[in-house]
Amino acid sequence: MKRWLRIDGKELRLDLPENILQPGRHACAINSRVVDVDVSPVGDDSVSLIVDGKQYRCVLDGDAVMISGKRYEFALEDPRSLRGRGGAGEGASGPRSVKAPMPGRVVRVLVNEGDEVEAMQGVVIIEAMKMQNELKVPKAGRISRVAVVVDSTVDAGQVLIVVE
Repeated sequence: MKRWLRIDGKELRLDLPENILQPGRHACAINSRVVDVDVSPVGDDSVSLIVDGKQYRCVLDGDAVMISGKRYEFALEDPRSLRGRGGAGEGASGPRSVKAPMPGRVVRVLVNEGDEVEAMQGVVIIEAMKMQNELKVPKAGRISRVAVVVDSTVDAGQVLIVVE
């Protein structure tokens, strides 16, 4: 799967296998540079990555990731979307969706259709590889669609919530 990653002020183009969060070795590309990534779960809330021979302990925390004890804000976007490329979709007007950044299972749905929400409010929690991730709405508004229920499985890029 191809994605844009904005992390620590840099934009990177990622080409990741669909099963990237499964334990084992994976070939990935970062800005067209192929890297070998070895993925291993560590406890209930983190994953160990060995990238080109260097080990990193990573813990997802909403829109941030802790890598070897340092916190990085990030955004992961589908490159096919205009919003992911910084194009016309960047504005806050119109409906916006919250999509699953990775395959997983819905643990909690924090809102109902019709609820009013603030920008960056948590709306759904998904679990992947024993890590729980709170996903947030990109703008303030009213929830017009809740497309998932607790215990449902989701695919990367699947629409979970729509806010207008």
